[in-house]
Amino acid sequence: MLEVIAQKLSEKNARLVAVSKTHPPGRIMPLYLKGQRIFGENRVQELQQKYEALPKDIEWHLIGHLQSNKVKFIAPYVSLIHSVDSFDLLKEINRQALKNNRVIDCLLQFHIASEESKFGLSEQEAAGILSNPAFSEMKNIRICGVMGMATFTDDQSLVRSEFKQLKSIFDSLRSRFFENSPWFHEISMGMSGDWEIALEEGSTLVRIGSLLFGNRN
Repeated sequence: MLEVIAQKLSEKNARLVAVSKTHPPGRIMPLYLKGQRIFGENRVQELQQKYEALPKDIEWHLIGHLQSNKVKFIAPYVSLIHSVDSFDLLKEINRQALKNNRVIDCLLQFHIASEESKFGLSEQEAAGILSNPAFSEMKNIRICGVMGMATFTDDQSLVRSEFKQLKSIFDSLRSRFFENSPWFHEISMGMSGDWEIALEEGSTLVRIGSLLFGNRN
């Protein structure tokens, strides 16, 4: 399955985030040995354990909701944080990145689904963050794009419309705030059940778990 997905992604210049949450290092290594290098986790403690146990050329992405008090644990090594949903969290990531002499890449997470339980900003809230003079002083974070999760449903037209919405937000933010920022190019959308729709709608990062690992423990 990895090869099939990787081929389709390469045709669209998109990348695969293999979502390894709940799966032990022994399940991750077979994908690593096939060449997969980007893995996504949603819990900081679990990510820490796997970082210690696995090869150091893995690019770890934090894809789950992140609490400010947990940032310090992943700041030394995390490659990309997909789930920035507040100005306070962004400030803490910048603070911990400075302590580690790093610039940490981040995505702004948007609420595009019909479920209220999902986290994320509105476009207006994101514009408020990016317009804040304090944001321009943050030299140790880099906003590289956007992330969103579609509604968990069999209604493909709804899922597609939500992905279109996220692509529209990306385009709007790029024209308003990142016109001269070539690093602002990522759209993280699509999971095991809807990744092909996401790819059609412009995703550059798809987050796939169960198709690669089977059902979670």
